[in-house]
Amino acid sequence: MDHGIMMFPTDYAIDPADLAKEVEDRGFDSLWFPEHSHIPTKRESPYPGGGDLPRMYIHTYDPFVALTAAAAATTTLKVATGICLVIQRDPIHTAKQVASLDRLSGGRFLFGIGAGWNREEMAHHGANPKTRMRLMAEQVKAMKELWTKDEAEFHGEFVDFETSWAWPKPTQQPHPPVYVGGMGPGVEDRILDYGDAWLPQRVGPDNIGEFEQRANTLQQRAADAGRGPIPMSLFGAESSAEALDGYRRIGLERAIHGVSSADRDTVLKELDELAKVTG
Repeated sequence: MDHGIMMFPTDYAIDPADLAKEVEDRGFDSLWFPEHSHIPTKRESPYPGGGDLPRMYIHTYDPFVALTAAAAATTTLKVATGICLVIQRDPIHTAKQVASLDRLSGGRFLFGIGAGWNREEMAHHGANPKTRMRLMAEQVKAMKELWTKDEAEFHGEFVDFETSWAWPKPTQQPHPPVYVGGMGPGVEDRILDYGDAWLPQRVGPDNIGEFEQRANTLQQRAADAGRGPIPMSLFGAESSAEALDGYRRIGLERAIHGVSSADRDTVLKELDELAKVTG
């Protein structure tokens, strides 16, 4: 099992390129950056973590810009969105950003995606929360056409474009793996429909047995559909010995640990502590 790091890269925290070098030097395999374009000041959507929304959500860099800096500063580290809010993005532009980052990183990009939780943020982008899952499915399928076809077109309910040329194509073939985030109802269906891997969260010793049953069901469905095993990378992984043993038992590809959006010294201390228990 590999171990990755997730941080909200902000304008007041350690620089993304500096962070990436430190993460790679400590033997972690990947670095994950989330996304929020903006935060509406009037919001009814509750913060999933409870309480007030942390400051980092308002100060987050664009993930593709920050990950490009991270990729340029490293040689083997995988760079990943965790998660990219695709429903708030134009799929043609996003397909180009994904392909560009994958090529410039030498094929080191992992495309973590999700539909998000902030309904007011979605609304500012014209996304309807009630149809966002259908929208996300079409967007990903349309991007796959752009990545894999010399002349691509797509005609759906939400995404529609005529035959087009779009380069560069990704280095990874047929495209960077699509990690579908979420734990809600239907996430397994989405993974089997257009995903390559699962990016679950909020799994620790208290509920790992329940998650294991769910993961086994997903793997059986994948096998029944003629697919190989679905890789699973756990977002927000715990670092206790009990949790890590459980993650290994259920066959996680990767445990992704969060660090603070803080100054360099604070983040390096957190990385050192994680390296001690995961190395």
